[in-house]
Amino acid sequence: MPLYWGDLHNHCGISYGFGGLENALLAAKGQLDFVAIIGHASWYDIPERTEGLEYLVDFHKEGFAKLRGHWDQVRDTVRSFNVPGEFVTFQGYEAHSSKYGDHHFVSPDDDLPLVEGESPAAIVAKLAPRRVIAVPHHVGYTPGYRGGNWDSFNTAISPIVEVYSKHGSGMSDQGMYPYYHDMGPRDSRSSVSEALRRKHRFGFVGSTDHHAGYPGSYGDGRLAVLADAKTRESIWEAILARRTYAVTGDKIQCRFTMNGQPMGSEVQARERHLELDVTGCDQIDKIVVYKNLQPHKVINGESLLASGGTDGAASGIYKVRIEMGWGNSKNGFAWHGEAALNCGKLLSVETCFRGRSVLAPTPEMKDDPAMNELGNKLIGQTESGVEWSCMTFKNPTTMHSHTAALILEIEGGTDTELRVQLNGTEVTATVGELLQGNCTKHLHPYNSEAIVLHRAIPQQAYTVKEAWTDTNVESDCDVYHVEVKQVNGQCAWISPIYALA
Repeated sequence: MPLYWGDLHNHCGISYGFGGLENALLAAKGQLDFVAIIGHASWYDIPERTEGLEYLVDFHKEGFAKLRGHWDQVRDTVRSFNVPGEFVTFQGYEAHSSKYGDHHFVSPDDDLPLVEGESPAAIVAKLAPRRVIAVPHHVGYTPGYRGGNWDSFNTAISPIVEVYSKHGSGMSDQGMYPYYHDMGPRDSRSSVSEALRRKHRFGFVGSTDHHAGYPGSYGDGRLAVLADAKTRESIWEAILARRTYAVTGDKIQCRFTMNGQPMGSEVQARERHLELDVTGCDQIDKIVVYKNLQPHKVINGESLLASGGTDGAASGIYKVRIEMGWGNSKNGFAWHGEAALNCGKLLSVETCFRGRSVLAPTPEMKDDPAMNELGNKLIGQTESGVEWSCMTFKNPTTMHSHTAALILEIEGGTDTELRVQLNGTEVTATVGELLQGNCTKHLHPYNSEAIVLHRAIPQQAYTVKEAWTDTNVESDCDVYHVEVKQVNGQCAWISPIYALA
């Protein structure tokens, strides 16, 4: 089955987000295969409008009313962008809950009505007989404070859980991407790890939860599905079957099977033959296969380098990332770029484009329907080069990126030359030179936008193929899942396989 990439949780100006709906759908179409644009619809147990909470309550209720007033138009616009085989859309909206945690409701049915309810189960019941799932998101927050509620979790209505978004990673109270939003820190009681400890059955997904109308905004969360075709029915079937996994941004290609059955499966077996196939977008740092939340198999990136070195060969396949951004432009800096190869072949191009970094409204923010019309697109691509345009912004802090990038997959040798022109500035390097280190250039004398040609990564440093057999039955349901980390910090979390004794 092919892989398809999507975002099932992105917000824009249809409720209390920002940016136009059509611009959001066009942005999704630019670097994803499927999308659900989510409006904020309700909060059954919203706090009382007491002193200090006036703004919180008011902007939520105003956003809910805005969505209700335009729901028919929103559904029609989303439906109009659905083109089987080309780009797939789903209908959906969100309900907050202090008690049950926040959920977004996703459906392949275009007549999805807007309803409210005291719980996710109550909302799904009201939507019957339409097909709908309730997806828990940012589950790692404190229980009762809009964190996940595993006591009430029902896999029948929630076959997938959003484990990563712009909020951070809810996999556990440890590890990368902690929660720093004003909703608070991560809590181990509501983490994904706690749900796996309880042997709840679900698949992993990532989505952005981006509030400025840019689905798939790089680094904020995406999901992959293994589906028969790029259609609503096929992708919906894959979601229900849990053939999904989450990534932060890079489209890391992953396959994980047990006795031939894919991720998300329940497999009746005491002898488990496992196969793992990963193709990264940067050098792999570490891959950990977990069994019942304990490391079962660890693959270190150093072992991949030891098998082939970092200098490459006379000819081979490499990945080179072209990154642009920096500077002090708060309102956006427009780029136009061209990259050309000499003595090499361009096999593929992956875009790493971002929207404006917005997670939730603030009192001074005003909606502008054009704020997500950023001009991020591939203009043309051949076997010898690529042309693109994009917009970057000043990095929000010294620890948070707002750059843009392209990842080029190149077939060639150490003498293959890459020539990049961006806004009249040229950077040129050979693959051999980039195997030894990166190359940077600035556009202006100081506080300048800049360009980076990152190190060339040889194929053996970003690919893993492993197969092994496990006969150690530890419980009546052993849970295997995989976590992948690249050197550049981009990650993937592969949905569990449930081995039943």
